[in-house]
Amino acid sequence: MTALLEVKGLKTHFFTRAGVAKAVDGVDFTLNEGEVMGLVGESGSGKSVTSFSILGLIDPPGRVVEGEILFRGEELRTASEARLRALRGKDIAMIFQDPMMTLTPVLRIETQMVETILAHEKVSKKAARARAIDVLGRVGISAPETRIGAYPHQFSGGMRQRVAIAIALLHQPALILADEPTTALDVTIQGQIISEMQKLVAETGTAMIWVSHDLAVVETIADRVAVMYAGRIVESGPAGAVIGAPSHPYTEGLLNSIPSRTTPGRKLNQIPGMAPSVVSLPEGCAFAPRCRYAAEICRAAPPLAATGPGRWARCALPLREGVTA
Repeated sequence: MTALLEVKGLKTHFFTRAGVAKAVDGVDFTLNEGEVMGLVGESGSGKSVTSFSILGLIDPPGRVVEGEILFRGEELRTASEARLRALRGKDIAMIFQDPMMTLTPVLRIETQMVETILAHEKVSKKAARARAIDVLGRVGISAPETRIGAYPHQFSGGMRQRVAIAIALLHQPALILADEPTTALDVTIQGQIISEMQKLVAETGTAMIWVSHDLAVVETIADRVAVMYAGRIVESGPAGAVIGAPSHPYTEGLLNSIPSRTTPGRKLNQIPGMAPSVVSLPEGCAFAPRCRYAAEICRAAPPLAATGPGRWARCALPLREGVTA
C-alpha cells in the first residue's frame, strides 16, 4: 500500500505559566491509503492534539515545535495558511466529538453543506444541493430532501453527528480525522454510525484516524491500533493482535478496565493512580509509577521493542502472550 500520511518525530508543546506542557512528545506513524488506524488512550494522552497538529489547528500558547507531517509527500508544517485551507475539508476532513463544533446553529443544514462544497469546487448551487442530499441519505438521514432545510437544533444529538459526518464526506477526502465522534452518543446510535463509517470507508477508499479512549470501539473499526500515553505512542500494531495479546502494560490495563459479559459480578481491574502531568513527566518510563510490572530498569527511558510482525512497544519489559490478567 502507498503511504498517504507520514508523521515523524512530532512534538506539540504548550507554553504556559506553569511550564512547558509536552502534549505530544515525539510521535511517529504512517497511514496507508484506505487504512483505518485507531488512536487510543486516556483523556490528556495527546490523541486530539495529534489530530489538530496534522491539520494546523493548534492555537497559542501551543505550537508544533518539531517533526514532519507529510501528506502525499507534502510537508504540512511549512504549508501556507491558504494551502491548508485548500486541503481542509476537501482532501483532509475532520469529524469533531461535538457536532456543534462543525455546525453553525443559526444557519440551515443546506446552507452549511452547499457552502462547504462551493468553497472548494466550481459547481452550481443546484448540483451542490443534490450532492448534499445524496450524502445525507448515505449516512442514514431519512427524507434528506426535506431535512436538509432544517436547523441544527431541530436534530437530535445522533442526527447532528450524522450531519457532521456527511459534511466530512462531501468531497470524498483522502483522509478523515475522527476525534471521538461517537463518545457522547448512546450505544445504539454509536453502533449505527460505526457501521455506516465502515461501509463508507470501504466504498470510497478513504483512510481514517479514529481517535478514542474505548478499545472495544476501536477493535470494531480499525485495521491498526496506536496506544498513546503522556504524549507518546507506547504500543502499535494490527488491531486484532494488540487487543488480543497486548505487549505494553498500559494497553493491558485499558483492556482490563472494559466491562466483560464473561465475568459478571467481577470488579474491573482499574489502572491505579492518575496519568502524570505533561508539564512535569517522571524520568524514564512515564507509566512506571502506575505499572505493576515496574522494575529498576524502568528508571531509564524505555526502548522501542519489536513484539511481533508489524508490532512494537515502548517498554523495557514488554509482556508476552499469555501473561496478561
